[in-house]
Amino acid sequence: MQPRNSVKKVLRRLRPYTGILSAAVLCALVSVSLTLYIPVLVGHALDRIIGKGNVAFADVAQILGYIGVAVAGVTVCQWLMTYLVNLVSYKTVRDLRREVFRKLNTVPLAYIDTHGHGDLISRVINDVDAVGDGLTQLFLQLFAGVVTIVGTLIFMLMTDWRIALAVFFLTPLSLFVAAFIGKLSARRFREQQLLQGEISSYVEEYVGNQRIVKAFSYEQQAFEDFDAYNTKLYDVGFKAQYAGALANPTTRLVNAIVYAAVGVIGALTVLSGTLTVGGLSCFLTYANQYTKPFNDVTGVLTQLQTGIAAAARVFEVLEAEDETPDAPNAAAPPHRGEVCFDDVSFSYTPEKPLIRHFSLRVKSGTHVAIVGPTGCGKTTLINLLMRFYDVNGGSIRVDGADIRDMRRDELRTRFGMVLQDSWLFHGTIMENLRYGNENASEAEIIAAAKAAYAHSFIRRMPKGYDTVISEGGGNLSLGQKQLLCIARAMLTHPDILILDEATSSIDTLTEIRVQKAFAKMMQGKTAFVVAHRLSTIRESDVILVMRDGNIVEQGNHEELLQQKGFYYQLYQSQFSKQ
Repeated sequence: MQPRNSVKKVLRRLRPYTGILSAAVLCALVSVSLTLYIPVLVGHALDRIIGKGNVAFADVAQILGYIGVAVAGVTVCQWLMTYLVNLVSYKTVRDLRREVFRKLNTVPLAYIDTHGHGDLISRVINDVDAVGDGLTQLFLQLFAGVVTIVGTLIFMLMTDWRIALAVFFLTPLSLFVAAFIGKLSARRFREQQLLQGEISSYVEEYVGNQRIVKAFSYEQQAFEDFDAYNTKLYDVGFKAQYAGALANPTTRLVNAIVYAAVGVIGALTVLSGTLTVGGLSCFLTYANQYTKPFNDVTGVLTQLQTGIAAAARVFEVLEAEDETPDAPNAAAPPHRGEVCFDDVSFSYTPEKPLIRHFSLRVKSGTHVAIVGPTGCGKTTLINLLMRFYDVNGGSIRVDGADIRDMRRDELRTRFGMVLQDSWLFHGTIMENLRYGNENASEAEIIAAAKAAYAHSFIRRMPKGYDTVISEGGGNLSLGQKQLLCIARAMLTHPDILILDEATSSIDTLTEIRVQKAFAKMMQGKTAFVVAHRLSTIRESDVILVMRDGNIVEQGNHEELLQQKGFYYQLYQSQFSKQ
């Protein structure tokens, strides 16, 4: 994305705060006007010091009083302008971060799966903050700077137009230097923001999986990998900061030349009698003030470039395609629990077909088990059924309606899902259980916990159901987390239950009990069970044996064993030694 486009898109988000920005501009006008008036007062004071013993003390005292009032006015206006600019900046950052987070909830799941989670977090936190810092510096320098340049030029033209023109024509040198260095450093800053996203992903990945890192004694290699990222970021960051830092001293050199030129031309003008000493003092002050905005802007060029590069990364997320919208008149068929896969084809990438021409009809109340080797498409079927991904060909119907013609929230309320990866958030056990049904009463929650055999260990927790779970459930065992997820699914009272290795982390005794609870809960309901342990799916009405995205065998447990096909091989591999 072009930097200019990113800046325009950020500025468009300032429209709601036009009133505050107008007040900030007004403060800048008053502040700069008073600042420009002070040199005039100083010049008048100097002109009243005519010589030794010839000083108009009364006039000088009066002028000093005016200067004091002007300085106080400048101070108040500058403080107020800074406050208003920061107010707009922080409000814009708040809005932008809210917009990015909302966007992450509307993009397809494929977008989240194909981007580093740490990188996305970095865009929501670090990049948006960098945009805010850039906005603050831009406006603080821009408001006062533009008014200072225009006002100073007018005052100089009124004082002596010849010296003013000399200053005006020397100014482009400073602008040219700043623009050249800015263009040179922009690429470095974009690369720096990209590397910050990558290193955030790496840190997020390794902090979240420290048990695995330590279990395999991978600490040293992990540090070396991190150090490689960090060194690369250091190199790019150093070059970016160095290039950005060149602008300020370079423009200061050019502006010093301008100041010297004004001093020489002004001195000659004083000697010719067309300008007073006070007027020259005033002019030299104006020349310094005229060049100051250029110095200020180049002094914060690094922050501005970082903000522009960060804005480009933020808008990459905001401009990502949303998931396919729900149909305008989305159907809501009666809840029966019927599912039909009709000639379904799907692949995550076009060059690697996964599911091809898959058909299946599941009547209400049927218990379907899906088995097969890793990567054969078992979990993919669940992703398609929940419409986390859309099919490439064919259709999936739930209760007679194509799921693409149903609202996603309506579709997903029909399902209760328990995955192998148990997800819990930072909050109380009660809040985590109520996540699936926010209207559930305390009695219903306790009943679901008892049905999932979670009530006994919850009761032993320090505060029972009010015990706070750490982020990711770090203060619970895998089995305990899975039992809570099972209880949460039970609270939703779904028409269709999906169990994807739902009891993989539970001990054998508890698993037998939970299986009984599932059997009770699934009475009269449709259920899809993805399993590797074939002992858990013997009682299923239908067992689908998948291989390379296709159903190669179908039937109940006894029928499949009699066929002595692929299911028989899988079964023997697990139980032949028992």
